[in-house]
Amino acid sequence: MALVPALDLRPTNDIAVATAPSNIEAEQALLGSLLYDNAAYERLSDQLNSGHFYEPFHSRLFQSLETHIRKGQLADPILLADVFKNDPAFQELGGVRYLADLVDRAPPAANASDYARVIYDLALRRDLIRIGGDIAHAATADADLAAREQIEKAEQQLYGLAESGGPSTGFVSFSDALRGAVEMTAEAYSRDGGLAGVSSGLLDLDAKVGGLHPSDLIILAGRPSMGKTALATNIAFNVAKAYAWEPQPDGTKKTVNGGVVAFYSLEMSSEQLALRMLADASGVSGDRLRKGEIDASEFGRVRDAAMEIQEAPLYIDATGGLSIAKLTARARRLKRQVGLDLIIVDYLQLVTGSDLGANANRVQEVSQITMGLKALAKELSVPVIALSQLSRQVEQREDKRPQLSDLRESGSIEQDADMVWFVYRESYYVGRAEPREGTPEHLQWQEELDKLQGLAEVIIAKQRHGPIGTVKLSFNSDTTRFGNLARDHYFHQSRGGEE
Repeated sequence: MALVPALDLRPTNDIAVATAPSNIEAEQALLGSLLYDNAAYERLSDQLNSGHFYEPFHSRLFQSLETHIRKGQLADPILLADVFKNDPAFQELGGVRYLADLVDRAPPAANASDYARVIYDLALRRDLIRIGGDIAHAATADADLAAREQIEKAEQQLYGLAESGGPSTGFVSFSDALRGAVEMTAEAYSRDGGLAGVSSGLLDLDAKVGGLHPSDLIILAGRPSMGKTALATNIAFNVAKAYAWEPQPDGTKKTVNGGVVAFYSLEMSSEQLALRMLADASGVSGDRLRKGEIDASEFGRVRDAAMEIQEAPLYIDATGGLSIAKLTARARRLKRQVGLDLIIVDYLQLVTGSDLGANANRVQEVSQITMGLKALAKELSVPVIALSQLSRQVEQREDKRPQLSDLRESGSIEQDADMVWFVYRESYYVGRAEPREGTPEHLQWQEELDKLQGLAEVIIAKQRHGPIGTVKLSFNSDTTRFGNLARDHYFHQSRGGEE
């Protein structure tokens, strides 16, 4: 007996529906295989759902099959016929006889995954048609939404479609994971200095953390005026100017040193950020550059430095109030267009989350943002450095060195981060406590300040895969440049526990 054609009860005056890609026979073959052998469901449960079926009754049938199997119940024509006894489409198709015909005509259960792939691919094509229609409608009817905003919205829709359903990564065998670990170690061994990640350009910091690792979320925090933006800018500049690549057989580029950097500057303009880097490269005070208080010789150094660094693959997005969704979409686009090896976000608390409802609070929003940044680091396999503010409670302590508990909205930030760095400069606090001039205390204060000038600490308060501790760096306040200290005794290390 031939199968009765499945019904499509949707209105046929809808052109998009009438011409939508579909394969009713593939849907029938898959459903028949599942009815015959429920165990076949486990092989495709992570790549297909009821929404992928074109025929509405097939969608409901798959959903019922899924419910029975997940409950550990048998799903066969007799039992499912009772579920659909009041379903008009089921009755019009022939009732239990239609289900029996699906089983009689079912291909081997081993082929179920092949049919699932066909059904999923056609569902994607229908969604592409739908999204294309939405894009066309928005472009003609939504005058309030800028074209660039519409493009970003379309990118988000398309990426969401690409990530929905389909074969998932699921489990990876230990042998495959082990092979990846050995390759990572071999790559680190082959590099100068043996770094597993991208070099920050700061030798002592690299020695402590092993470079900036792909998929890591690094929180860089500090109180105002400590230099967290300066440190992030230095690292971005160091990575970009060291960029080197080699061509691959497939025409792509493989980064062999440094990298392409995306810098989201939500507080400073792109020009302000570039000025800091120009001060770093030229050695001329950033304050004097802003005021134009430089002589001809210094202007020549600035011009030469600008010529030297202008090709550095550093991309700055200074959009204020950027949402985590837009930030993610733009990072994906940049990686697709030119590659990407490092993302820096300055700073975390200026990123906005998606709509969480009227009852959501700031802690929940920050949690969504940190989870999104960690997911982005894993998805693009790049390190993400996110700058963060610290609470004012730091100022109430005698020892102003930050602690993990000082992170503002700290729960999710500390939890999601692979590393937490604190920038600290003792000279800042000592300089604010100047005694009266001409007193013995003032002389002692001046001596202490002189010893501390030009020194900074990066406190590694959390490192998921390594030791915590403190790295001492040099700091030039004129050019806001962090550098390496030549003296080994400034390097302090603490493994595990308390410092």
